[in-house]
Amino acid sequence: MRILFDQGTPAPLRDHLPGHSVETAYEKGWSALRNGELLAKAEAEFDVLVTTDRNLRHQQNLAERRIAILVLPTTSWPRLQRIAREIAAAVDSLKPGQYLEVPL
Repeated sequence: MRILFDQGTPAPLRDHLPGHSVETAYEKGWSALRNGELLAKAEAEFDVLVTTDRNLRHQQNLAERRIAILVLPTTSWPRLQRIAREIAAAVDSLKPGQYLEVPL
């Protein structure tokens, strides 16, 4: 799968997602894009958006989106590192258009 990490998603997490192609919004030059713009661009190139924005589903209409969205519980890499296996399993289970929040 092609995965985009939103701002705030720790880049070291990519090392825990073998078999997937991971890029960051920063690497794509999309750091300044607002959520709606980012979702539109991401959907054209990626299968999954990984974000830490827990308000995304309240701010955007996700009903018609094809991109899967995985929401992490924190931006803290040490805390996420402890649940990296669960995050990887969640990524592997995602279906197009699905929205999933990972618990801490």
